[in-house]
Amino acid sequence: MFQKELNAIDLFAGVGGLSLGFEMAGIKVILANEYDKNIAMSYKKNFGEKKLIIEDITKLDIETIFQTIRNKIDIVIGGPPCQGFSQKGQRKSINDPRNFLFRYYFDVVSFIRPKYFVMENVPNLLTTEKGFFKQELESMFSQLGYSLFSEILNAADYGVPQNRRRAFIIGKLGNKAISFSKNKIKKVTAWEAISDLAFLDSGEGEFEQEYRFDCKTDYQKILRMNSNKLYNHVATNHSKIAIKRMSMVPEGGGRNNLPKSELTKSIYSGTWGRIIKDDVSVTITTRFDTPSSGRFTHPILNRAITVREAARLQSFPDTFIFYGTKTSQLKQVGNAVPPLLAKEIGKIIINDNNEV
Repeated sequence: MFQKELNAIDLFAGVGGLSLGFEMAGIKVILANEYDKNIAMSYKKNFGEKKLIIEDITKLDIETIFQTIRNKIDIVIGGPPCQGFSQKGQRKSINDPRNFLFRYYFDVVSFIRPKYFVMENVPNLLTTEKGFFKQELESMFSQLGYSLFSEILNAADYGVPQNRRRAFIIGKLGNKAISFSKNKIKKVTAWEAISDLAFLDSGEGEFEQEYRFDCKTDYQKILRMNSNKLYNHVATNHSKIAIKRMSMVPEGGGRNNLPKSELTKSIYSGTWGRIIKDDVSVTITTRFDTPSSGRFTHPILNRAITVREAARLQSFPDTFIFYGTKTSQLKQVGNAVPPLLAKEIGKIIINDNNEV
């Protein structure tokens, strides 16, 4: 039986973790929006001639932008920032001024009325104020005719070598919410993800280089598929004192292994900790190049993980290249939705759409 290809638009696209995952599942992303020009450059270089709107989302005229493709869109995806959701004890509303970017997402869904929408956000979106925001979301979207499924998902349950919990809300037009079942996927450890990458010391590495080692795991084979060169594998040039502290931390260790004279004040849990080889990584943030900001020290080397190693832990294939300044690359990787997790969500939507 012929199956119609589903089309999507990606709002707040970032570098394209959601876009990539949905395309891996077989969904075509025909339009995306990202306001950060440096991040948008990486998106454009990786996704080719796909139409990308590089503009502050608040300055776009929804009807003008989406009128011509309105009837071609089956899915709206994206992760609108909603700072007000994290303010415990203040009962902030969807209508809080700091959540105006979410309103844009809602307005796009309201105008296009796709069959599905997927929204990704912080776990607090569903749990803060005893589910107040979740109830408000359900009320708003139900008025548009959508039934919602919402859950906090951990990327580690979907073949991503990282403990990353995020809230996902999937809306489906009609009175029947989407059926969501978790497929059991074998967990991948951090070492299974990065052990084939060159063992660089502090300050070593080039933007483009040759692979030095062959694939060692199935995960590495998948992520290295069609890749002839290794990109973004450049080690941070750490200070002598930082290298000294890292050298004092054994495999699997952390700040508890440092003498009191070497301890630094830090608000981050896991500071000066090494990534544990035989477990999934901690959540990759935008500060993974800094050992004092979390458990981001290489499992055995005295340096923080590189952009490519972080990308592996986020499940980006090696063919996906990150451009721009180092700070921008850190944001691109750290803020992304893991593509393999996005792929599984895309497959769930495809299967639901194919049901009679």
